[in-house]
Amino acid sequence: MTLPQIQTTDELVTTITQMIAAQDLTSLTHVLSPVTPTDLVPVFERLSRKQRAVIYRLLAKDRAADVFELLDPPLQSDLLHGLQDTEVSQLFADLDHDDRLWLLDEVPAALATRLLRGLPEQERVLTSALLGYPQDSAGRRMSLEYVSTRESFTVAETMNRVRTRLDDAETIYTIPVLDDSRHVVGVVSLRGLLGAPDDTVISALMSPAHTAAAEDDAELAARRCADLQLLAMPIVDREQRLLGMLTIDDAIRILEHEESEDAARQGGTEPLRRPYLSTPVGSLVRSRVVWLLVLAVGATLTVQVLSVFEATIDQVTVLALFVPLLIGTGGNTGNQAATTVTRALALGDVQSRDFIRVLTRELRTGGMLGLLLGTLGFTIAAIAYTPQIGLVIGLTLLCVCTLAAAVGGCMPLLARAVKVDPAVFSNPFISTFVDASGLIIYFLIARSVLGL
Repeated sequence: MTLPQIQTTDELVTTITQMIAAQDLTSLTHVLSPVTPTDLVPVFERLSRKQRAVIYRLLAKDRAADVFELLDPPLQSDLLHGLQDTEVSQLFADLDHDDRLWLLDEVPAALATRLLRGLPEQERVLTSALLGYPQDSAGRRMSLEYVSTRESFTVAETMNRVRTRLDDAETIYTIPVLDDSRHVVGVVSLRGLLGAPDDTVISALMSPAHTAAAEDDAELAARRCADLQLLAMPIVDREQRLLGMLTIDDAIRILEHEESEDAARQGGTEPLRRPYLSTPVGSLVRSRVVWLLVLAVGATLTVQVLSVFEATIDQVTVLALFVPLLIGTGGNTGNQAATTVTRALALGDVQSRDFIRVLTRELRTGGMLGLLLGTLGFTIAAIAYTPQIGLVIGLTLLCVCTLAAAVGGCMPLLARAVKVDPAVFSNPFISTFVDASGLIIYFLIARSVLGL
């Protein structure tokens, strides 16, 4: 049989699906053999759970372990359910300590207990120690596989320590420098070691260390690591004693995870925590339905406002034509402000104590936007209808944009102040609030200008 030339992920997925359906596993093994573990990851993300289990069984042991390590924790969890206990124990034991914690967060409690029980005693003790930290803390995500040195050591002694840990250390490029009590007193880079004479004392090479406490929020620690462009950051206890290292790859992984959550919640859904194509439809429904129900209830406010001003609409029916324009503009203005401030909070550009400054800036920004849009709205409505209608539209756009920007900018700060994820105050929530308040402003202005 002549096997097809596989060039893209989509083609490979199609071929695998066809061969599994035809139960042609021999040919499928030949198709998979030249594909690298890195290229297999997007293939796994596009297949069903059963198909992933089939092709994983066809991989050689070493390649299977490499693929498993590259998969997202939810997909790792799926695979574990379809493997024998001995295979599961080996895969789990081969993971780095910090990677085990990501996986344990995804699997059911009963399976997590069984996985921990299957670890060698020393690995079980180390992993259990990490589990003792809060789930979103830096200590939960640090690596215990690192190389350290002492300030009194020479370059030659430190390089010997590096060489003995080459096979098991997760990072060797940033080496924490400790005193006799294991306090972090600085860091030294591998580049610095390689460029210095062997008899140079480490204290002459080390630079100040940027550290994070084990109890610190993992996102804040990861953000600091990325902002400072560090390859690794020492994680310490309250007395500045070294506990582990947060590596840049783990920092990036934390930031991607947090930003995915923020993006989902700003859109009114719960984060999927797994690749889209590998997410069951039922999970997609569950991630969206709660917010839709909440927002549907909130939208009844808009209906109630319209019913209150029904008599006003009956007297000047043209007012109803501008309702979609006004609530849409207000909602978009609030969403823009909320997104900007939520992002600024994530980057550390603003804090809850900056509430007044943010409110002032958003009032000014919303006022200027409202002035520009209001002038345009006045001109168009005055030409198409009457100057009085134009004045109603112009004034409403000015007020609604100012209010929406202020509300959208301040909501995330209020959320942070009460220890709630700012993204929970998502764009749909702000839109619902602005829709109702904007309509009240609209009809009150109409009554005043038109004398209704």
